[in-house]
Amino acid sequence: MDFNLEGLRVFFPYPQIYPEQLAMMTEFKRSLDARGHGAIEMPTGTGKTITVLSLCVSYQIAHPECGKLIYCTRTVPEMEKVLAECRTLERFIAARAGEDVAAMLALGLSSRKNMCVNPRVVDEGSRESVDGKCRRLTASWVREKRLEREARGASENENVEDGGEGNCCEFFEDFESAGEKAVLPPGVYTLHDLRAFGRTKKWCPYFLARNMISFANVVVYNYQYMLDPKVASLVSSSLEKECIVVFDEAHNIDNVCIEALSVNLRQQTLENAGRSITSLNTRIDRAKQTDERRLRQEYERLVNGLAQQGVLARGGGEDVLMNPIIPDDILREAVPGNIRRAEHFVAVLKRFVEYLNMRLRSTQVEQETPTAFLQHCAANAGIDGKTLKFCYDRLTSLLKTLEVVDMDEFNALSLVANFAALVGTYSNGFALILEPYDERYPNIPDPVLQLACLDASLAIKPVFERFQSVFITSGTLSPIDLYPKLLGFNPVSVRSLAMTLTRDCLCPMVITRGADQQAVSTKFDMRDDPNVIQNYGRILIGLAQTVPDGIVAFFVSYSYMENIVSKWHETGILREIMQHKLVFIETTDVVETSLALDNYRRACNCGRGAIFLSVARGKVAEGIDFDRHYGRAVVMYGVPYQYTLSRILRARLEYLRETFQIKESDFLAFDAVRQAAQCVGRVIRSKKDYGLMVFADKRYNSQDKRGKLPGWITTHLREEVLNLSTDMAMQVARTFMRSMSQPFSHDENTQSLLDQAMVDRLAVEGGWREALPALSRKLAPEITMHLS
Repeated sequence: MDFNLEGLRVFFPYPQIYPEQLAMMTEFKRSLDARGHGAIEMPTGTGKTITVLSLCVSYQIAHPECGKLIYCTRTVPEMEKVLAECRTLERFIAARAGEDVAAMLALGLSSRKNMCVNPRVVDEGSRESVDGKCRRLTASWVREKRLEREARGASENENVEDGGEGNCCEFFEDFESAGEKAVLPPGVYTLHDLRAFGRTKKWCPYFLARNMISFANVVVYNYQYMLDPKVASLVSSSLEKECIVVFDEAHNIDNVCIEALSVNLRQQTLENAGRSITSLNTRIDRAKQTDERRLRQEYERLVNGLAQQGVLARGGGEDVLMNPIIPDDILREAVPGNIRRAEHFVAVLKRFVEYLNMRLRSTQVEQETPTAFLQHCAANAGIDGKTLKFCYDRLTSLLKTLEVVDMDEFNALSLVANFAALVGTYSNGFALILEPYDERYPNIPDPVLQLACLDASLAIKPVFERFQSVFITSGTLSPIDLYPKLLGFNPVSVRSLAMTLTRDCLCPMVITRGADQQAVSTKFDMRDDPNVIQNYGRILIGLAQTVPDGIVAFFVSYSYMENIVSKWHETGILREIMQHKLVFIETTDVVETSLALDNYRRACNCGRGAIFLSVARGKVAEGIDFDRHYGRAVVMYGVPYQYTLSRILRARLEYLRETFQIKESDFLAFDAVRQAAQCVGRVIRSKKDYGLMVFADKRYNSQDKRGKLPGWITTHLREEVLNLSTDMAMQVARTFMRSMSQPFSHDENTQSLLDQAMVDRLAVEGGWREALPALSRKLAPEITMHLS
């Protein structure tokens, strides 16, 4: 359908639309009209992706001055899903409004490993190896040396020191040779499409996609391309201010921001950095003997690059770098004099690494601010904050000048330089914590110096300041009013949308005690109680007997899951569970977990059914869907609080309390409950789906915890499913499964949808914003009544 939404013609490629989709479009349009930001929670399984794409692409069509849509996802499968929906939308617009209107360029961008088509490179295996091999074939100085060898008639396969091999990448060479002709025709390109196009044209898909970002209407890529300063400066620096930026599945975006600006240094890292410094000195000496002019010009190129990034001031209405002589004050601001010369810079790095080694020899836990660290560093190593601030840019520039291809050799030194740049740049919102021992093995020294970012807004602030409209959206953003505080922005629109259903396909319940009336909880003083462990096992036995197909159980940590499973094995509970269903377990090993998931799905497909034991905050909790028969019930054992004795967490809690007046208990409960909601939400992926959501902990019976769950879950947490014992819960489960086993046709599902006539009538009557909140809370008969 296509319809009028407050003067905007919206193209929506399906014959019906959910009321909550209409409500989300209204909120997006309001924010775009106001050129502001938004935070919107939309229930899982209600078509959030196509809703965002339809509204934003329609807005681009109606407002040509609007910039491109930058859709940020967390995983490659999510990226492919977005682009598949975009293709559906493109075809619909072409059918309704013509090819000219529908003409768009939408593409995804991922790592070289996911996009490379050169078999000699992609077969390297790991992402780091693929990146290194690609650089060895495509670096400008490697290609120049290859041309020199060809000019003097050397063998094509002659080995060269810097390139690692004489051959080039034919895909990159053909792409470069094509010049301005190397473009993508209009269309929607998934990663598979880009690889296929690259093979056909003999062009490198990775560099082609990087080049076409500037011309695309829709770009889909990972969060890091926008939030990590090192990556964003390479990929996203050319994006225009008018862009629409959407962070999907953004419930953990504050943690992603913090990780992007945090660095940990261990003893092995510093040892590797020391070896890198020795190698760097050797390369500098060699460069002096062969081409000292290159080293002299390197500093000027660095200053040029910093000015282009906006780091340096501009004067006299003209870029200072266009002048033949750069003023001394600008030079001192750009890179301090003591690291201008390459050998002096490396000497500074060596002193800094020695200083860090000295700090790691401490046997006491230490915590300090960046300011205190810099003062101590200046007093003991003679290195000030301004020097450290430009270390990363200086090292990157030097490695390019020295024509270093194998960056793996300098990874540790780059990490140290990044640490230096961060501590030299930020005086607030960070903490430096030195822990000499691993908390699990207090007698074995394992020192680590952690530069911990405490303020998520530091990473995402440039995004909110630079782009006209930025949206964060997810199915689990409750309590949604906390996100603007954590991320430091003022949204035009903040909404948590309800979910319309024609049948109660969600059945959340809270189990507070076992059949023996003993309370169940993972509180520290109860989690190892034999009665709690026994009752938790009885819950799973009852569900295995009652629920067909797949069941997923989440624990608060790997160690707790291992302890529980071990006790279940000793007491015979595990054997009893396995009489009804096969049991698979998530581990910290990605390959093992993937294999377990594959076998779990096979067990569900063959009708045997299975149970998957997993961990909150793990891979399965974040990126895996258990739709249809793969997940008919999910159990959340306990409240997944973070490890509250973590010094980094304590520092962050203190910072949140002092800076944003967010109480420690409020943030910990918010973080734990959003993780629990994310876990239980894995089993409902559409309105045709159904499933049990079991919260097995007495603390979920309090309003403090339940009130932080998304509204689309709490609306189903009625009195009759609260404060249940195990046997009462099994009775509720049996009743629910009997109800859901009744035939359910597609026609019944469409009762909760609005068709073209209903949407057009709403548009004529007006009052979108007033009518939609009511519609999104009502079921189909009431919707029909309202419209008639």
